[in-house]
Amino acid sequence: MTTEWRPAVIRVMADSAASDTLARRRLNTRPFNYRWEHVTTVVTLALRLADLVGADRDIIEAAAWLHDVTKKDGKRHARSGAAFAQAFLARTDFPPDKIQQVAQAIADHRGLYRAKPLTRLESMVLWDADKLSKIGLTAAFHWTGMVLAGERISTAADLIAKGRKAGWQEKTVASMHTAPARRAALRRMTAFNRHWSALEAELLGYDLVNGEQSIP
Repeated sequence: MTTEWRPAVIRVMADSAASDTLARRRLNTRPFNYRWEHVTTVVTLALRLADLVGADRDIIEAAAWLHDVTKKDGKRHARSGAAFAQAFLARTDFPPDKIQQVAQAIADHRGLYRAKPLTRLESMVLWDADKLSKIGLTAAFHWTGMVLAGERISTAADLIAKGRKAGWQEKTVASMHTAPARRAALRRMTAFNRHWSALEAELLGYDLVNGEQSIP
């Protein structure tokens, strides 16, 4: 009986790819550290926003660095992070009169979108910076690295499908407090959607057909 070539070549390549994947796992490399990438991004965004809207840089920087310090606590991490920051900063030379505002900003950063806006400027800045990091190409990069490092995605098609399911992001964009964050959020949301469409177009070769990175 003659072996069908197409299933045969697919099978042999699948076996080869699996072996290559196992070999790479034994390499002495560090996995993608999503939490660190996220926090450092939030620090950068928060300080830029602080300068643009006149927020206190000390409060913003300390709150940005510590906002996810107790992320292990899950939904309670904003509250527990605020308590941690208050106790921790009190043992440092951080201005004592600003510690409570740092804790408040951390406590206020919970949630992906809001029904009611925040009223404290530093809380608004941290919230906006934190959520800006979760939309746009930054989010696509961070999220892709995180899921691939955790091996929860098996194919590019799965990655694209899951990336497009982030329906909460529209509510996040609508919840931005500061004018610079609102403008950036709208641009990032557009870039995020275009990213997945362009990726799918490339993977399917549609850019060879119509010369554009979009699905016809």
